[in-house]
Amino acid sequence: MYTQLKNKSISEQIEFITRSLVALKSYNGTIGESEKAQYIYKMISSFPYFQKHPDRVWLQEVPNDPTGRKNVFALVKGASSKTVLFHSHYDTVGTDDYGALQDMAHDPDFLQKFFMDYEGEEKVREDALSGNWLFGRGALDMQSGIAVHMANLLYYTGQGTPDGHLLFLFNGDEESEHAGMIAALSELYRLKKEGFDYLAAINTDFISPIYDGDCKRYIYTGAAGKLLPSFYIYGREAHVGDVLTSIDPTVIASKINLEINQNLDYLEDIPGEFTLPPSCLYFKDDKHTYNVQTPLSASLYFNYFVYERTAREVLYDMKKTALKAVSDLEERSKRQFEQYRSYHGFPEREFSWEVEVLTLREYIFWLKERGIDPDPVMKKVFYDMEGDDRRTIAYAMVEALQHLDPDRTPRVIIFFAPPFLPHNFVNEENEYGKRVREALGKCLNDIAKETGEEFVIKRFFPYLADGSFLSLHEEDEDIDVFKKNMPLINQLYPVPIDMIRKLNIPSINIGVYGKDGHQWTERVYKPYTFSVLPEIIQRVTKDLLKI
Repeated sequence: MYTQLKNKSISEQIEFITRSLVALKSYNGTIGESEKAQYIYKMISSFPYFQKHPDRVWLQEVPNDPTGRKNVFALVKGASSKTVLFHSHYDTVGTDDYGALQDMAHDPDFLQKFFMDYEGEEKVREDALSGNWLFGRGALDMQSGIAVHMANLLYYTGQGTPDGHLLFLFNGDEESEHAGMIAALSELYRLKKEGFDYLAAINTDFISPIYDGDCKRYIYTGAAGKLLPSFYIYGREAHVGDVLTSIDPTVIASKINLEINQNLDYLEDIPGEFTLPPSCLYFKDDKHTYNVQTPLSASLYFNYFVYERTAREVLYDMKKTALKAVSDLEERSKRQFEQYRSYHGFPEREFSWEVEVLTLREYIFWLKERGIDPDPVMKKVFYDMEGDDRRTIAYAMVEALQHLDPDRTPRVIIFFAPPFLPHNFVNEENEYGKRVREALGKCLNDIAKETGEEFVIKRFFPYLADGSFLSLHEEDEDIDVFKKNMPLINQLYPVPIDMIRKLNIPSINIGVYGKDGHQWTERVYKPYTFSVLPEIIQRVTKDLLKI
């Protein structure tokens, strides 16, 4: 493979590697991820440096992974223990969005020709006609990011001994549960114990225009986090002929959804940062077949980006919202029932529409106060359902706990489901953070003068990225709130919190540039990504090793 690269310029190498990676399918959750890892490993192994030092490129198996995912590590040994980590993910989303063109989703040349005549969106057509864009699934997110790192890896192996270690990581499962990066933490920690002193990590996840006409190149010194606040709502069923006596969980869920979903009141107001509101990712009642009974339970969960907020704060807001929803609906149900009864002249009947709202931690405490041990129940559900979707298992555990209540009390149980991504950023309040920020700013200013590019440094990469798992800013008390409100967390989602805190690697995203990630018009901008970006990373790395 090296022979196909050795006589090419670095920009030509990046395009060649990008095309070769795009041609190989590596959809998240398929065997293609493992095959892509093997391909990357073989290509790196063909470089002369690794022919001479074969022990410096290796594979790490992701434990208990159903698709056989592997992480690829490559090391260029340096003159000191200082270490810069370069990482990117090789999995992609699927290609259903390509419709009739699905079979051609991995053929950049075909797609470029197709979009040259495309009348659906003029900007896409213009980009195709310019010849400056490479189309195809994964071209932007993020096979080109891998290619940049691999071309730089080849470059570094020909430059003599660097001032510090240069460690490269290529992992899978970024698009779903982040199993690749979570597994990589143990290997990174092993190297730390052997003396590697991590200065920073550089990710090449993609950046895009934030608005029409935006030509800035955004560099991020941290990553947004993510929580999945979840609601299990247990009501009171009724025949449709007596529907006003029911406590309909779908009505409660709808009220909660309307209050939280896409509500800008929950947007974190951080000057200069691009932040996002919560969004509902799942909403379902418990009915599987048709009947004339109202649903007994409903479930919904939200994607909740966190930048500076903590799990404790989010949980507080979720409970506050649920309490207001059930209170409003209790009054509404009383009013409607009385209005209906009076209209028909029915005699008075005693009903309560009160609904309890508890966090999972509070409900487990409630059970234990009554001599009920929840652990065996949760463990049985977990092991019976092992291998199923983790969110489905979480809901099944919470439902099983609700069934331990002999009174069948209507209630909302609020908990966290997987995944969890910590938020982090380079802390400029300490001396090291200041120096990292200054080194990055100086390098970008110099390159801006030379190239005419406009750079903007921001704190939080606005989407989800593996860099979230490299350091942790939450206090122990906040992490404890999260842990105690995820059912059976050590089995369901064993994130090595303590290891992340010990690693504490600042995460910087210096990404490939393009448009329409996760869309069938996905494309990467070649002039910047293939020519300017690799040099930016080289210069930033050089400056980091001087800190």
